[in-house]
Amino acid sequence: MTDIHDPRRIELSLTKKFCKKIWSRFIKGIKTYGMIKEGDRIAVCISGGKDSMLLAKCMQHLQKYSDFPFECEYIVMDPGYSPANRAKIEENAAILGIPVHIFESQIFDTVVNVDRNPCYLCARMRRGHLYSYAESLGCNKIALGHHFDDVIETIVMGMFYGAQVQTMMPMIHSSNFTGMQLIRPLYMVREADIIAWARYNGLEFIRCACRFTEKVENDEQSSKRQEIKELLARMREKDPCIDMNIFRSVENVNLETIISYHKGDEYHSFTENF
Repeated sequence: MTDIHDPRRIELSLTKKFCKKIWSRFIKGIKTYGMIKEGDRIAVCISGGKDSMLLAKCMQHLQKYSDFPFECEYIVMDPGYSPANRAKIEENAAILGIPVHIFESQIFDTVVNVDRNPCYLCARMRRGHLYSYAESLGCNKIALGHHFDDVIETIVMGMFYGAQVQTMMPMIHSSNFTGMQLIRPLYMVREADIIAWARYNGLEFIRCACRFTEKVENDEQSSKRQEIKELLARMREKDPCIDMNIFRSVENVNLETIISYHKGDEYHSFTENF
């Protein structure tokens, strides 16, 4: 009888049943943006959700068949998870055959009394702890599990609520940790396909490990992102290409039709060369 939670079977599903939808898009994102180089030592950051767990499995599989050597450390930061959530993360890591390093912080205790944008503060603090721990392991990059839907939602949120055209970049240099980079290898993988992969393999991941779920659900930033998710879902029903059209819009910017733009603190207007 086949064990549905056999790590080998789960890994094989990436390159068989989900080859086109997940594995090929994972590889395309890495190659398109040159995310991984020979000799890299990458801290793969696992939050316990479906996205980061899939990322870890993809990176683990890639290590075996890559054309050049690179190393991975699979790290889990416990910001104050409940015992049940931490146990679930450890259980899923074992099922997937991922050797995780768990380190602790007290971020949840720090943000519990923050009334405005606790999710934003929590995310910034998590990022700092992840960079610091990765650096202590000798890593030069951290990998996060953001996917294509996250990218599209960020673009739309920036326009609707931030009055700016911006996107979630596939790679960035750390401004606080010299020589460190952040990469997003699932950049071209869609969330629906991640959900399908998890269901196919009978995997259940933590949806929200935050101790303050009710408070977070009322957070302004969280509510806006949910609004955008729902809006995009309705638009996809009428036009399945809407996501890619939004993405192409930030790939195909024509500066001759832009009123003004800036790079850092340097601003320019179309009137300069009119």
